[in-house]
Amino acid sequence: MKTKISIREVAERAGVSTATVSRVLNKSLYVRPELEEKVIRASRELGYVPNRLARGLRIGSSGMIGFLIPDIVNPFFSEIVKGAEDYLREKGYFIFLASSSGDSLKEEELLKALYSRNIEGIGAIILGELPEFVRSISSNLPIVIIDNYQDWDEVSYVFSDNYGGMKKMMNYLIRGGHKSFAFLNGPANTFSSRERLRAFEDVISEENRSFEIHFGDYTFESGRDMLRRLKRIPDAIVCGNDMIAFGAIMELTEMKYDVPGRVSVTGFDDILFSSMTNPKLTTVRQDGYAMGRVSGEILLRKISGQKTNHKILLKTSLQIRGSSNG
Repeated sequence: MKTKISIREVAERAGVSTATVSRVLNKSLYVRPELEEKVIRASRELGYVPNRLARGLRIGSSGMIGFLIPDIVNPFFSEIVKGAEDYLREKGYFIFLASSSGDSLKEEELLKALYSRNIEGIGAIILGELPEFVRSISSNLPIVIIDNYQDWDEVSYVFSDNYGGMKKMMNYLIRGGHKSFAFLNGPANTFSSRERLRAFEDVISEENRSFEIHFGDYTFESGRDMLRRLKRIPDAIVCGNDMIAFGAIMELTEMKYDVPGRVSVTGFDDILFSSMTNPKLTTVRQDGYAMGRVSGEILLRKISGQKTNHKILLKTSLQIRGSSNG
């Protein structure tokens, strides 16, 4: 039984030259996307795994880590990048940053573009379902998925306790005497959004309180828009992140509703501005900087040859401030 697939067999299966296969697998020269896709597909079908360690000895380490984020404007994602960058720079690595603007099609395009470069690993914040491409490249290139989770054993993950954090927030609001709620959430297809919604619904069902749920984006503008869609203003407006909360508070202020006198508003993330607004925002703190730093540590372990994949769950905590009564 043959145990080792040759580069020639990959070339024959893909219908290209061995030089083209070498360029794709070594990421040494540009290859047309359609040919690159043929080579990657043929490699996967045949079970061919290039020896990246040998390649590193031939051409040397690039010292570059690809990093994909969904929104360069959102301060929480910037904190993650900062944490990863600080750790990686200490170890002699640099980040090559790409932003998908939350577009799932663009996410996969950018992942493929990063993979085609001479990089040593990828850290990726992907909002929705992970593209199959992540799974297909994970045996060839170290990759860590951040702020997301999917049950793939081949991939490493670093994410926060979204469920536990939101449950703490809801219990705090219930204890504070709030009777009616609105949940202004992020995109329905994201891991963080689903986990926060699950906690909200679990507490609401236990306490039998009235509520509304709306989905939007994790942006200031979406917070304002979802607030305008409410049928009525409840006792508490629970937001999927801090940016949504800022938008909701701005809209409530323009509508002459007092926060927190008439309505409590809460967020999730605890970005830098959350303690600077008026009123200061009650929120769930997740440590984006630590998330990025841990991701960098895992990437370097993988680059050094460690085979174990990781599922790291980081703790969250309540930050009680002036935007809520409780």
